[in-house]
Amino acid sequence: MLRKEQWMQIHVLKAQGLSLREIARRLGVSRNTVTRYLSAEDVPRYKPREPRATKLDAFHEYILQRMQAAAPDWIAAPALLRELKAQGYGGQLRSVQAFMQAHKPATAADPVVRFETAPGQQMQCDFVVFRRGADPLYAFTATLGFSRWRWARFTTNEKADTLIQCHHALFETLGGVPKEILYDNAKTIVDTRDAYADGEHRWHPGMLDLAKRYGFVPRLCRPYRAQTKGKVERFHRYLRGNFYVPLSSWLKQSSLVLDVDTANAEVGKWLRDVANQRVHPVTGLAPAFLFEQRERSALRKLPAFHAPVVPDAPRRWPIAELGAPMQHPLSVYQQLLTEVRA
Repeated sequence: MLRKEQWMQIHVLKAQGLSLREIARRLGVSRNTVTRYLSAEDVPRYKPREPRATKLDAFHEYILQRMQAAAPDWIAAPALLRELKAQGYGGQLRSVQAFMQAHKPATAADPVVRFETAPGQQMQCDFVVFRRGADPLYAFTATLGFSRWRWARFTTNEKADTLIQCHHALFETLGGVPKEILYDNAKTIVDTRDAYADGEHRWHPGMLDLAKRYGFVPRLCRPYRAQTKGKVERFHRYLRGNFYVPLSSWLKQSSLVLDVDTANAEVGKWLRDVANQRVHPVTGLAPAFLFEQRERSALRKLPAFHAPVVPDAPRRWPIAELGAPMQHPLSVYQQLLTEVRA
């Protein structure tokens, strides 16, 4: 069926004296179509077809419930697809995405500035807030500029000591050090920006010592422009939508709250099997592959000293040891976390 604009064009061109053949040629339609639309005083309307049943129909209510449980956050479609497949869904990701987009409130896109760096040249690091208040939850994150290799550790604060411990664990996992690291303008990073001259900052003593010991150059993004750390900012959205929201909303549906120990017990496997295996839309390769093939060899070697490193993959603590009273049997946690990992 032609659009209303095309129906109007046919009538206008006919009124201008053009032949049916010329109208059909200009609009790229058949002469029969021109004749039919000229005989209609209004835009022809066709009876809409009855919607056909799809493989996703049986899961509509489940998807809406999961989206509601995740609100105000947005659960990523690939994460939800893993849950649906575990329940027998045999359709495609695009069907899930289309249904979710149809029920997603419109929001303005957050502009992100991208720039490319050579292997081993730059890493972007930052803290992301998931929960404030009496039971806070943060994550220290890192993204290598060339390969987009990602790393995250959940914490309960953003203090300087926590920042340093996270760096020790990060470099130990990475097996090397990039030439420079780009940060936000946090007080745990820099005491005074441009203190001595333009671009010459007074760094926080802990950051200055850390950079000296590991041999990297700290850099600052532009003030009030966190988007200049575009790679790690994009990872924040991915970490929230593909890991945090699915896991926390599962626990929320059983009146449980995701804590730092459980988050760190699960995020290591997610980084290894999901985040660093997903083909990146810019590089066209998985971060893990590009890191091993091109970037690992370009990193600086770790210094000889042995820093006190918190293990990157903490053991799975029994629920009774997590420090909060048990609201449900241990089997509830185990079942939820097993299903999220599926």
